Amino acid sequence: MYKSEAIHLFGSQTRLADSLGLGRSAVSQWPDELHQRQADQVMGAALRLGLLDSGHHSKGIGMQKIRKAVFPVAGMGTRFLPATKASPKEMMSIVDKPLIQYAVEEALAAGITEMIFITGRNKRSIEDHFDKAYELESELAAKNKQKLLDIVQGILPKGVTCVYIRQPEALGLGHAVLCARPAVGDEPFAVILADDLIDGRSSELKLMVNLFDDTHCSVLGVEEVPKEDTGSYGIVEVAESQGGRLKINSIVEKPKPEEAPSNLAVVGRYVLTPRIFHHLQSVQPGKGGEIQLTDGIFALMQEQHVLAHTLKGTRYDCGSKFGFLKATYELGLKHPEVGAEFAEYVRERNAVNGKQTV
Repeated sequence: MYKSEAIHLFGSQTRLADSLGLGRSAVSQWPDELHQRQADQVMGAALRLGLLDSGHHSKGIGMQKIRKAVFPVAGMGTRFLPATKASPKEMMSIVDKPLIQYAVEEALAAGITEMIFITGRNKRSIEDHFDKAYELESELAAKNKQKLLDIVQGILPKGVTCVYIRQPEALGLGHAVLCARPAVGDEPFAVILADDLIDGRSSELKLMVNLFDDTHCSVLGVEEVPKEDTGSYGIVEVAESQGGRLKINSIVEKPKPEEAPSNLAVVGRYVLTPRIFHHLQSVQPGKGGEIQLTDGIFALMQEQHVLAHTLKGTRYDCGSKFGFLKATYELGLKHPEVGAEFAEYVRERNAVNGKQTV
């Protein structure tokens, strides 16, 4: 895309700059042939303002698709000690699948083809889980256990790649995302926190990717939380924009309940433009030298629109023991193999205790 085409699309250089939240001088310094990131910004703003529809876009200049997802998995999981002393928290299972597999399956359903894991020490079992298990597969094949073989071979479909990057120090979520920069490059990407298991009819990330494809804005997954819990989350203030979309006007990291701008919390799902890396490199580290992703997003908001996506599925905070137990209970009831038997057990147990049945 050429700068002259972008200016023509918006009618003037001033309107183009205003629509992108940039100064006119910044746009004047753009090259004649725009970089892909600049072209994406222009097309996203044009879609938001109704200057062209998605059908026109799909036939015209291509915009980058979300192909990569980042999974920060370097945390020590201290809340689950001693279970996590030698085994990653992300490998703890809800019924018969580890948390990280639920996250990867959500990414796969959203069209992601490259999984980027930001790891730490004692995380080798995550690599092994998504690697080919020759001995196990050979044994299952020899014993004619085809169903189990299909399950094992289906953990990571063909054509999907995994990249593992070591985070040398635990310096915050923003630092973990920044560690992914060499693998992500100059592309938009997703971030998934495996602690937040989302159970829904469709992939939550897919819904966010669809919103990104329509607008080419960064998108944060959000959910209402009790006012007294705002100190555990990044909290956003939103306003409805064109098309009923929720534009984020402010974001605050872990505010006190009396200082929170709302009770709308950012939870475990992000779609971000590559510009976030520039801001993560520039933000001032906080307590303990940590780089907060929230601070990077706040800086990003000063030059690009950032949208909120309200979760449609049910989120389980599997970073807490109670949330982990709730997820195990609810997904156990839905499990195709043991769900009916487990539901019957719950009914019998409740009947004995005089409780309401399932």
